[in-house]
Amino acid sequence: MICGVDEAGKGSVLGPMVVAAVGVRSADIFSDLGVKDSKQLAIQERERLFVLIKKRCRVATVVIPAEEIDSLRCEMTMNSCVARAHAEVIQKLAPRTAYVDACDVNPFRYAETVRSHLIVPCEIVSEHHADSTYPVVSAASIIAKVTRDREIAKLAKKYGTIGSGYPSDPVTIAYLSAYIDEHHSPPPIARRSWKTVSAMLAKKSQSNLSAFF
Repeated sequence: MICGVDEAGKGSVLGPMVVAAVGVRSADIFSDLGVKDSKQLAIQERERLFVLIKKRCRVATVVIPAEEIDSLRCEMTMNSCVARAHAEVIQKLAPRTAYVDACDVNPFRYAETVRSHLIVPCEIVSEHHADSTYPVVSAASIIAKVTRDREIAKLAKKYGTIGSGYPSDPVTIAYLSAYIDEHHSPPPIARRSWKTVSAMLAKKSQSNLSAFF
């Protein structure tokens, strides 16, 4: 068996990161599906393919919440955190070869990092833009993206309109700013170790201090 691995939400300031692996006997299983990198697909198409991929393939996912990411970043870099999660989903499927979307400028070094976290031997093929090159990685990107979108929807029901969770999303930044104004601290779903959060806290603290002068 081979598997493809990808993640969604690595750079998000709110919510979890989701890592997914899709295992198949042959990539031919995707020949009639037209899988692509999830970012190139409309929401409805991602949802449709999500169901079909789960029916046809073995799938493993890991959801890492914001609080856990902050904790892990006290011990390792974000790339190491992703590599460890990649290894975790690979081990769940135990393939002979795993194709991973490299989260390091050096894809060969990234392959070694993933391999260092594995208990069962597996050949790691690490490449940049693997989610566009290998259909099995494209499938994993779809599983990761849809799973994360559903996790964000659950958080939105509890915390209100939070947007996509990414720093580039004005809705997310507006939510984060308003929450800090009201509670004087970031929400539980925020990655406190992110510069987006620390910069916002520093700016608001400076603004509050200037009111006394």
